Amino acid sequence: MPDALTPFRTLQHRFEHWLFDWPEQTGSRSIQLVATPLGYAYALLRDLFGGDLGLRAMGLVYSSLFALVPVVAVSFSVLKAFGYHRELEPVLFEFLRPLGEKGTELTVKIMEFVENAQTTVLGTVGFVILIYTVIVMIEKIEGALNFTWHVERPRSLARRATEYVVIMIVGPVLMVAALVLLTRIEASDMVARVSGLAGTTDLRGHYAPYLLIIGLFWFLYVYMPNTRVRWRAAFIGALFGGAAWVGVGAIFTRIAVYATQAAAIYAGFAIVLLFMLWLHLSWLIMLLGGQLSFYVQHPEHLRTGHGEIPTTSFLRERIALGAMLLLGERFVAGGPRWKVSDLADHMDVPASVLDGELSLLEDRGLVLTAEDDTVAPGRDLGSITLAEILDAVRHETPNPRSPEPRRLPKADNAARLADDAMRASLSQTTLRDLLRDPEPPRAGEVVG
Repeated sequence: MPDALTPFRTLQHRFEHWLFDWPEQTGSRSIQLVATPLGYAYALLRDLFGGDLGLRAMGLVYSSLFALVPVVAVSFSVLKAFGYHRELEPVLFEFLRPLGEKGTELTVKIMEFVENAQTTVLGTVGFVILIYTVIVMIEKIEGALNFTWHVERPRSLARRATEYVVIMIVGPVLMVAALVLLTRIEASDMVARVSGLAGTTDLRGHYAPYLLIIGLFWFLYVYMPNTRVRWRAAFIGALFGGAAWVGVGAIFTRIAVYATQAAAIYAGFAIVLLFMLWLHLSWLIMLLGGQLSFYVQHPEHLRTGHGEIPTTSFLRERIALGAMLLLGERFVAGGPRWKVSDLADHMDVPASVLDGELSLLEDRGLVLTAEDDTVAPGRDLGSITLAEILDAVRHETPNPRSPEPRRLPKADNAARLADDAMRASLSQTTLRDLLRDPEPPRAGEVVG
């Protein structure tokens, strides 16, 4: 029986059909130029109001409240070794600028907490908790961006231990160094003459924070997802994220001015509420920019988004056999192991779908995931039969939540006969045979 939302879903399907199918059918260049940006805008709005990005942003807000002071404290310690620790306060102030006067007050408070953390003897346990909080925060950011990129597998433990340390050490240095460099370039006389800002020192350095935000977004989009992100896609997402952050920040500044009147009601909590709201908006903008980067690199996902991608049993079997064939070819050729993202691009299938099939193959020991998150055959190619590959996809690991239908002998026997026929025809054909033979085995043919 149709529910109350059925008319809306029908209207949505018709709109998607017009948006994504009509330009290709008509072949009109002008219609395609209009429909393409509309497709990206529709996909972002659908994901925004879908709720998943908002939930991820709220989770990052919760983590930020615990990790903000430890993150700034670790950055302060790293920058102190280079003599740039005083430059951290202007960076923090630029981030909190949309809060107006409350932002200045909050910046002073955070720096006081950091100074206390630096002067207080934390001990081994306190230092470990400080580092652990920072690592958890970085892990949350990776998980959120992996979600926007449809990546199911996070970094391995070994990669986290090394790459997260690089982020903690190199990240603050690059961020502050970029801000100082951009400010000095903008403050130079030559740039002032070219930009028409000569004699207006108040406007110098005005664009440096915004360029820094774009650069920070670009770094996050390229480095944090556990997949290969092309620089062009990341740059487009960073431009969108930086522009949205500046625009929303300007609007939020006006709201913050009027919200100060609520201080009489919320007293000292007003600054906390404003800070949490700004954190949520900032994280949401960051995730939207990452989502746009994903769609630029994978426009085939514009229609489906984060919805379930329909597959058939035959398609899953093709994907599993194709993946094992490519893994075997790379193994025999002695080339570098495949990354899941590169393998998905080569096969022209969604990475989330491929990752699901690889997980089933890995459960049967047919695929092995290395420490660098690359995949390779799990056993000797001569010991992997094609029947085993199809069995891994057809017969998943038993799940107590799966329904157990009532036994119908005639139907069950027919299904069993089809399964036995598949095993009989492919049980003697190995993956090495498939790589060796120019022609694939035919139905009923047994390769000796």
